[in-house]
Amino acid sequence: MSTYNDRPWLDHYTSGTPADITADYSTMLEILRAAVTCAPQVTAIRYFDGELTFAEVDAASDALAVGLQDNGFRRGDRLGIYVQNNPAFVIALVAAWKAGGAAVAINPMNKARELTYLLADSGATALLCLDELHASVARDVVSSGATQVSTVITCSALDWQTRGDQRIFGRVTRERHEGTLDLLELIDDNRGREPRAEPPRPGDVAVLTYTSGTTGQPKGAMNTHGTMAFNAQTYRDWMGLTPSDSVLGIAPLFHITGLIGHVGVALLLPCPLVLAHRFHAGAILDAVREHRPTFTIGAITAFISLSTVEGATAEDFSSLRLIYSGGAPIPPAVNEQFLAKTGHYIHNAYGLTETNSPTHLVPPHSRAPVDPTSGALSIGVPVFNTAVRILDDDGVEVRAGHLGEIAISGPQVVPGYWNRPEATEASLPGGELRTGDVGFMDAEGWFYIVDRKKDMINASGYKVWPREVEDVLYGHPAVLEAAVVGVPDEYRGETVKAFVVLKPGSSTTVDELSGYCRNGMAAYKYPREIELVSELPKTTTGKILRRQLRTTSP
Repeated sequence: MSTYNDRPWLDHYTSGTPADITADYSTMLEILRAAVTCAPQVTAIRYFDGELTFAEVDAASDALAVGLQDNGFRRGDRLGIYVQNNPAFVIALVAAWKAGGAAVAINPMNKARELTYLLADSGATALLCLDELHASVARDVVSSGATQVSTVITCSALDWQTRGDQRIFGRVTRERHEGTLDLLELIDDNRGREPRAEPPRPGDVAVLTYTSGTTGQPKGAMNTHGTMAFNAQTYRDWMGLTPSDSVLGIAPLFHITGLIGHVGVALLLPCPLVLAHRFHAGAILDAVREHRPTFTIGAITAFISLSTVEGATAEDFSSLRLIYSGGAPIPPAVNEQFLAKTGHYIHNAYGLTETNSPTHLVPPHSRAPVDPTSGALSIGVPVFNTAVRILDDDGVEVRAGHLGEIAISGPQVVPGYWNRPEATEASLPGGELRTGDVGFMDAEGWFYIVDRKKDMINASGYKVWPREVEDVLYGHPAVLEAAVVGVPDEYRGETVKAFVVLKPGSSTTVDELSGYCRNGMAAYKYPREIELVSELPKTTTGKILRRQLRTTSP
């Protein structure tokens, strides 16, 4: 029988794809400079009716970096970026590197408590934020003195475009806030000046990306220039992307998927990155129709939304030659429904904040197998240079086909968490990431995730994995989304509860859904409680928050 050291997954690589690669660049700034050298007038960003070339991104980020340095930003400092999927995000990201520092990627949905925590924990000394977020959140956070932020720069969702989209922007107007610097003014005032800082090294932190906090307090993963550059190239080489491609920015840029699978790979190719401020299914579909991107990766919930937009047809998706999904499991039934509606198969991807996006991908010309026992769709096979093992609770390797925790090592794995040596040692012993995800490798080298260790339900001593129950529910023709959690039960200790969102225009009953599940799984697994809801709580990346469902369930 194959062992993990044998790397049986290599048999599934696309013909001609190497087992290992050597990164072309050692830092993200090297990648940007190469793009500017070879393709200065190529469009780097498409944002509604606005466009920026690579030369323009380079010039704007130079000017912003100088502005930061003139206001006290020094080597090793951190710049918080608190914006949506706007050109400002990309420009600020590069400017932080040019000024000798790192970026802190901040979810623009975060409120005062969360923003205070991230700025204080990261030690950020400067903050770029949308003007509307400054007025509603950031102003009070900075003025409270609870952070080290001394420089605040504001920007607008309207910058670098004139048309916008009323479904997203409503009546947004550009605002100028007292005590802040304006991004466009700062760029204009410093245009033509070059920042003065030593170039970053491969091991320097490029971005602090904070874990979602679904299992505890968020920790800042130290995404280095080297780990980011390697996985940007993983996307390029695995998918066979070229400068003739273009990338649809459907995932949030503050999230690791958007950071590497959108920004990183677009800079590397180099090719256009299509942005649309924030996710609105109708607006994103319009961007696809107008700009005709060829590649994207995002959460499965985003693709569900796109395929259900009124008037959407297969022709709308015809420019896309590759679609990948990561961040949340793909129920096999949903993939089949998307294929039938759009003509596109969604390839699975798996990775974490701590691995700079993918560690596993389905090869572009393959379809992921479905495990006949659990019904789980394979997350793919390990990518270049990556070692993966399945470990039991004692950290000992289990045989192929046996469940355990997925453990990963490779050049894309972060060196640790920001100022968290104990958490680093616990999650990254010897540099190998213990993911907290329970899964297995089959005899052919395909990997599967059953669930998160902490999400397992113990019903009368039987282990029930929410994913399996959810996958059955997704097979019902009326079900749009489903989430399963364990809730207290006097008799069983825990029992299975499902929260279900129905497709628009569909109807069913709790009894019908219960009977459907009873016919599809063992008696101890089917949900004893089902609640029909209008929506499920999610992170901004589309990951369903089971924890929140557990705490709100009686």
